[in-house]
Amino acid sequence: MDKTLTHWRRRAVAGAGAACAWAAQAAWAVGDLPGGPARNQIDLHPPVTRIAADVQGLHNFMLVVCAVIFVAVFGVMFYSIIKHRRSVGHRAAHFHESVGVEIAWTVVPFIIVVAMGMAATRTVVAMKDTSNADLTIKATGYQWKWGYDYLKGEGEGISFLSALDVTHRQMSDAGKPAGDDYLLKVDNPLVVPVDRKVRIITTANDVIHAWMVPAFAVKQDAIPGFVRDAWFRAEKTGDFYGQCAELCGKEHAYMPIHVRVLSAPDYARWVGEQKQALAARADDPKKAWALDDLVARGSKVYAANCAACHGPAGRGAGPIKALDGSAIVLDADRAKQIDVLLKGRANGAMPAWKQLSDTELAAVITYTKNSWSNKTGQLVQPAEIASVRP
Repeated sequence: MDKTLTHWRRRAVAGAGAACAWAAQAAWAVGDLPGGPARNQIDLHPPVTRIAADVQGLHNFMLVVCAVIFVAVFGVMFYSIIKHRRSVGHRAAHFHESVGVEIAWTVVPFIIVVAMGMAATRTVVAMKDTSNADLTIKATGYQWKWGYDYLKGEGEGISFLSALDVTHRQMSDAGKPAGDDYLLKVDNPLVVPVDRKVRIITTANDVIHAWMVPAFAVKQDAIPGFVRDAWFRAEKTGDFYGQCAELCGKEHAYMPIHVRVLSAPDYARWVGEQKQALAARADDPKKAWALDDLVARGSKVYAANCAACHGPAGRGAGPIKALDGSAIVLDADRAKQIDVLLKGRANGAMPAWKQLSDTELAAVITYTKNSWSNKTGQLVQPAEIASVRP
């Protein structure tokens, strides 16, 4: 018995050592992400905007002020304790008040606070000045992705959803993270021109989210029913990353932000490409689709928007219901599934998908009704969605 226990103890210790070595190796395998988090980072992100540089300078100034106060206060305190201790013959002094001391400890902190407030006020006021923007973009938070609408300026009319790349969600589900941009890669990054004032209008469709990109010193809450705004002017081209900074539900960790800053010519080229793509995707809701074509279109919509929760095989996970074999999906009354996608269910646990087009909704419903074991042969046309859309 003792020999057996000793054997397993040795194996457990060896296993624990191997696990620690693997974890250390995995941790050190992660490198810095330009425009995103860095390994062993203890300072703010390298600033890419004038406001971000001011915030970093303000942070350093406040840190120095606090350090000086700390050293002065504790220096005097410890000096007094050591110099006037009883063991060297000092006796406690007896006094009731000192007008000079009371004036000093009132005036000096007041001056310090006013100086810090004056330094901070200029930066805070500048952060809120969203006037005269070259480009205005609305960022809408959804559970759990971002929707971007270019409202004003070059690119007006462009609109798309930005979600976590499917491969990264699969890596997370498998417990095998890889890459410096792990859980920060998206399918459609927000694209803006360099050296242009970009106003970001934030709101949300369901719960409170927050649009945050540290390199720009931007963090603005996105609140349902309210419109907030912020701005930035990127001084460098490149890719910059952020995340939703408000706890917004179980998929909060899978809601990254990726901003790509391009030169003026490259941005103009991107706008032209997006306009062409939008024109190509401008589906006529009155068009009658063939079953195979709609299923093929729906597979892409499902992979981009539904697979993260319901799984590529439609089997769901935990409280998320399976679509394969679902009574609602199999039901001949197509209006039931249409209603679920347009209105959502369970207080947002199943979000509404009314931001998708009539054709996209018809396609994804048709796909689920004819995939896996759901061989219903049912077809939902875009016109059916348009007729009941609120």
